[in-house]
Amino acid sequence: MKEFAGELLGTFILVLFGCGSVAVSILFGEYNSILQIGVAWGFGVMLAIYLTRHLSCAHLNPAVSIAMVISKRMAVRKLPAYLGAQFTGAIIAGLTLYLLFSPSIEAYESAHHIIRGAASSVDTARMFGEFYPNPGGTAIVSMPLAIAAEAFGTFLLLLFIFALTEGCNVGRPSDTMAPVFIGLTVTSIICLIAPLTQAGLNPARDVGPRIVAWLAGWGNAAFPDNSGGFFFVYILGPVIGGSVAAFFFLYMLEPLMKRKSGGCDCT
Repeated sequence: MKEFAGELLGTFILVLFGCGSVAVSILFGEYNSILQIGVAWGFGVMLAIYLTRHLSCAHLNPAVSIAMVISKRMAVRKLPAYLGAQFTGAIIAGLTLYLLFSPSIEAYESAHHIIRGAASSVDTARMFGEFYPNPGGTAIVSMPLAIAAEAFGTFLLLLFIFALTEGCNVGRPSDTMAPVFIGLTVTSIICLIAPLTQAGLNPARDVGPRIVAWLAGWGNAAFPDNSGGFFFVYILGPVIGGSVAAFFFLYMLEPLMKRKSGGCDCT
């Protein structure tokens, strides 16, 4: 129960602050760049880790939990509880955001002549779930490219999580500072990937709020296409990217870090 509570609460905080920044940007025009939204996501990740890592391992992301099982850093028996908590926390965060901003969403739809559930309502649905190409940009993105972008972004995220927390990496920050650098990693990846796919990187972050949007009247408009993009891009892509990072670190990078040497040439 302690770990379940930690993952639920942490994922709730992460999605609340992250998706909240997207909602504020769309509804009120308070953020003018991807960097600002990326910083908000980075702070959300950092604060969520600080808040909950005494309760759980603060994965807050199914792709992270699966990668930790692959890398033998977590027992597979714990995976169902972690995944269940993460998806539950994301759904609660999506519902909280909808209740908080519902009057503002309705006013925005009225001012911009948006009918919820119609194709044009993607403009507001993207506050909850991701879309490719990013509705706010001009990038041309096919499904294979979107899958690759999400997988690559999640690969980078897990690579840095492993490097920032693995004891054999003498260049890692202290345990008290690791959440700060993980948050900065998320910000940097969002700045790179978000113009293409909104940078989901987290199946729970995508599925939870998207379910809320679907139930709240957006219907099929809450999903990016009719070709399975919701699953392949925002669920399968991050899981593949995180899993590849686990194998890469476990069998290639970690052995190199642990290899003894006569000295260091860096200084």
